[in-house]
Parts: sequence; C-alpha cells; structure tokens
Amino acid sequence: MPTTRRAMLAGSAAVATDALLGTSTAQAHPRPGAKPTVVLVHGAFADASGWNDVATRLIRDDYPVIAPANPLRGVASDSAYLASILATLAGPIVLAAHSYGGIVVTNAAAGNPNVKALVYVAAFAPDEGESLLELQTKFPGSKLDEAALDFRPYGEGTVDGYIKKEFFRDVFAGDVPKPAADLMHAGQRPADARALGEPSGAPAWKTIPSYYLAARNDQVLPVAAQRFMARRAGSKIHEVGASHVAMIAQPTVTADLIKRAAR
Repeated sequence: MPTTRRAMLAGSAAVATDALLGTSTAQAHPRPGAKPTVVLVHGAFADASGWNDVATRLIRDDYPVIAPANPLRGVASDSAYLASILATLAGPIVLAAHSYGGIVVTNAAAGNPNVKALVYVAAFAPDEGESLLELQTKFPGSKLDEAALDFRPYGEGTVDGYIKKEFFRDVFAGDVPKPAADLMHAGQRPADARALGEPSGAPAWKTIPSYYLAARNDQVLPVAAQRFMARRAGSKIHEVGASHVAMIAQPTVTADLIKRAAR
C-alpha cells in the first residue's frame, strides 16, 4: 500500500476513534437537569417515520429524541439490538413503543437502570413466555390474518410478511387519509414471520413504571387485549378513538402521554 494512502487511512481511523471517545465522554456526563432522552420504537409493517409528528412535538419542547430502526428480524435479536443502543445513552430514558415494538422494549429495557418509564402505544406488553400471536388472538376482533398478508421468501426457509394493499388502510390505518396510507403501504418494512411465535423474556414492566395508550378502533391488536395487558402491567391507561397507528392519528395525545411519563 502506498505510504500516502496508508497515512490517510491511519488518520481516518484516529479521527473515528477520537469521535467515539468524545461521544462516550459526553454520554458519561449528561447535562445537569437535562430532560430524559425519549427513544421511539416502531413496529412491524412500518418504519421510524410513523413517529415524525410525535417527535416534532417532543423536540419542540426540548426533549432529546431518537427513533432507531427496528430490524424486525426476531424478538431476541431485535431486543438485543435496541439494548445495545440504550447502553450508549447516559441519563434517564423514556422508551415509547408501537405495536410489535412493545415486545422489543419489554425485553430490551430489562436490567437497564436508566430506563425510567415505558410507554406502550397500541403495543404488545407480553409476560414471560407469551408470543405475539398468542396475545393478538387472545380476544376476538383482529383483522390481521393470513388473508390480509403477503408472504415473500428470503434466505433459506424464511419468509417476510407484508400487509396487502387492499387490506392495508382498513386493517392498519383506518383514520389516516388514503394518500398517506398508500404511501405507508408502499414503504412498509416487513417482519420475519417467525417472530409471531417467538416467546418473550422476563418483562421490564414488572420493575419499570409504564403508561399505555389504548386505541379503541384498532383492527390489528383488539382493544380488549390492550386493556388486558395494560392492567396486568399496572400501567397508567389512557384511551383514544384511533386506529392501530394511534401515534399518527393522535400525535398530540401520544406526545402528551410520553411527556407525562418523562416527568
């Protein structure tokens, strides 16, 4: 390798190392009196943009906010990924999750002393050993069944699930304008179908205060299931007339609940 190129690469590595060390130092010494960092976790068939209107309200009120990509590859692996992100954050954290994101935060927050509150938004809040499919079908009313899904193979013996266009708005986002729902369908991120039956671990809500925004018009996760999980977790419950994507349909209500959890 030419000397000049070797020197450039060495210099780049040094800059990157210094940047990482600088980040670690900053994280180790959060600003006194700083508000909790709000971490917004999306669910399946969605991405972090679903939190945009909520994040806008939180940022306007000076809350540090991050909305990481949820890999949607499986409960254990997604939870481990989120836990690794949380480990880089100093000071108090409020975790807010939608739908499948709920099972991820339930596992990822366990044992992290910085997490001061969990906020479930039409989200799964499982107990140890429970699966998504078990909770989704515990009460009648879900329209997210095999007929509503497209399954596309990837890798060896694995499949991704997508919501079909003709079902998407009715099932997932009934109170979102059709042009917006069409865009959400086009950009949906699929979940590995195996995640539906994967059991959850020891739940963080047993030791961390929780809040729950229940969506009364939810066609994915019946509101009866949401109420059951919220009561079992001892969550402070707020209900809203919204579809499954309550954070999109009711961003002010959602942001206000998160801020309440952050106090």
